[in-house]
Amino acid sequence: MAQKLLGNLPKGFVFILSAPAGTGKTTLVRMLSQEFSCVVESVSCTTRPPRPGEVDGRDYHYLSKEEFEGKIRQGDFLEYAEVFGYYYGTSRAYVMKQQEMGKHVFLVIDTQGAMQLKKKQFPAVYIFLSPPSLQELKDRLVKRKTESMEVIEKRLSWAKAEIEMVAHYDYHIVNDSLNQAYTILRSIVIAEEHRVI
Repeated sequence: MAQKLLGNLPKGFVFILSAPAGTGKTTLVRMLSQEFSCVVESVSCTTRPPRPGEVDGRDYHYLSKEEFEGKIRQGDFLEYAEVFGYYYGTSRAYVMKQQEMGKHVFLVIDTQGAMQLKKKQFPAVYIFLSPPSLQELKDRLVKRKTESMEVIEKRLSWAKAEIEMVAHYDYHIVNDSLNQAYTILRSIVIAEEHRVI
């Protein structure tokens, strides 16, 4: 049978993609999963309320604080973090089930979660996506109109700290052109599947 660009493995890989809010990480992963059926995004659990247009089960699994803390106690999360007063976490069972089905699973998580997994030596490809500049990021966040200026300023200060973590990742992509960033991300995933381990 002819080899495909992607989707030749009996067990998929985990890719971790971190980036400041508003950098385009979700858009890029959705583009990848639309092109390749063997790429799936892990849908995180969160205690934050849905933003307009977000759908439970597609964007996040929305949980109460009590439900989330119960899952922490049961060891249900590969990683979890508290960001701006809300919990975010990755379901261990979901990721493993997808991998066993030969799917490459993307964890779109912040640097806190990524570093938790790195410390545990969790086998994954770690990719960092950064904006062309903090000013460009601020413009994108303002244009989104989903948060107050106070929250945006908090996010920018957090973004600055996140960008300093780039040295802990395997790859770094600067998203100053969505198409170019996509081409680079796509190339990384294809190369990783074909790498001799």
